Amino acid sequence: MKKNKISNTWLQERKRDPFFKLSKVQGFRSRSAYKLLEMNQKFNFLKNNLSLLDLGSSPGGWSQVVRSKINQGKILAIDIKSMESIPNVDFIKGDFSEAKIYRKIEYYFKSKADVVLSDMAANTTGNKRHDSYKTGELCINAMNMSKKILSQNGVFLSKLFMGSVFSEINAIALKNFKKVVKYKPLSSKKESREIYIICKGVLNI
Repeated sequence: MKKNKISNTWLQERKRDPFFKLSKVQGFRSRSAYKLLEMNQKFNFLKNNLSLLDLGSSPGGWSQVVRSKINQGKILAIDIKSMESIPNVDFIKGDFSEAKIYRKIEYYFKSKADVVLSDMAANTTGNKRHDSYKTGELCINAMNMSKKILSQNGVFLSKLFMGSVFSEINAIALKNFKKVVKYKPLSSKKESREIYIICKGVLNI
């Protein structure tokens, strides 16, 4: 299929997507904002006075949701892409896995963060198995970093795709967190293999 035909199909699908339309009406920068709103309604992890890290934040849909739920507290967003500023959300452009960026994260929170969110996904190549694995790697890296900076009852939430690396991610989560839940928001596209893992309570191992 030619590239322009793929682009036209993608545009038509977005126009029919109710969550995409709603995001434009309500001012969210991405339809994924509704996934976070739904998960918070179910698991209630966004509260006032929290310290929160938003990984892979650009274009800022999740940071917008977080800002609306946390009136006080500290919010740090990080992405390798630029992100238009959001009031009372601090932003660092860079790769969270790099040592210099990690040091900035540590310095920002000083003590510990209460929540780490990750809606990161690898750039798609068309090879679903490869894309699933690369996104899984991002999830594992974010989880490993979260273990170091989260408070004892902290929450880690991350996107992943069902695939070969899913069992590995689940095993790592069960080893390092007291409670682990997998959840697929209603706002996720039905055909998508996307799922979210919600972990709470860091185990001291």
